[in-house]
Amino acid sequence: MASGEEEVKKSQTVEARARNISHNVRCTECGSQSIEDSQADIAILLRKLIRDEIRSGKSDKEIFKKLEEDFGETVLYAPRFDMQTAALWLSPFIVAGAAAGVWAYQRHRRKTNVHIMALNLLRGVPLTPKEKETMLDLLTPPSPPSKMRWGTR
Repeated sequence: MASGEEEVKKSQTVEARARNISHNVRCTECGSQSIEDSQADIAILLRKLIRDEIRSGKSDKEIFKKLEEDFGETVLYAPRFDMQTAALWLSPFIVAGAAAGVWAYQRHRRKTNVHIMALNLLRGVPLTPKEKETMLDLLTPPSPPSKMRWGTR
């Protein structure tokens, strides 16, 4: 009986590995689905191929490499990191860095403008109405929050 339990565990392991690999492989026919979700003929064949490769003792890495060699790099949802895919992998960081740079520049510029206005005031240079309004907005402390008591109107 121990042999039967081992076979069940082995088949469950093969199935779990096959599903994991299949979720990370793009269907070459439909493109927008993984082969695990697709019912296209090629997806069914690829799922069988993956299970056969697992049963023959291949590692997940070897199976991904074989699929990539046979069908091209685009068959994998997560392409490897190299010089050709560097922009794809790094683009979120580039966009976030650019946004942070724009934010920091605008904040610095706003502070610089306030400093220039303050220096102009000290030098006796008259401010424009817009500059006066900006200075008042910056220099006026916020009003204290109103205190409401329970049960009063």
